[in-house]
Amino acid sequence: MSGTGRREDQVRRMLEGPHPQVPADLAERAAERGGRLLRRRRALRRLGMLAVVAAVTVLMVWALLVRPWEAPPAGTTPPLDGW
Repeated sequence: MSGTGRREDQVRRMLEGPHPQVPADLAERAAERGGRLLRRRRALRRLGMLAVVAAVTVLMVWALLVRPWEAPPAGTTPPLDGW
């Protein structure tokens, strides 16, 4: 018998055996946990978006104040020849 056939037989035997008892409030607990996970995910997503918006705002304010695209002013004046 091949390895796949043995595994199938083992699974069939496991499924034919006695089934464990399921707690009566399992569905309620699963729904509560799912709701908590969804609220947590939603809050983390909002927090992440808030952080992105804050970072973009800080970058825009910095760029408007510093103007990194402009050349810095010369530190010395050019020599005056011919006076």
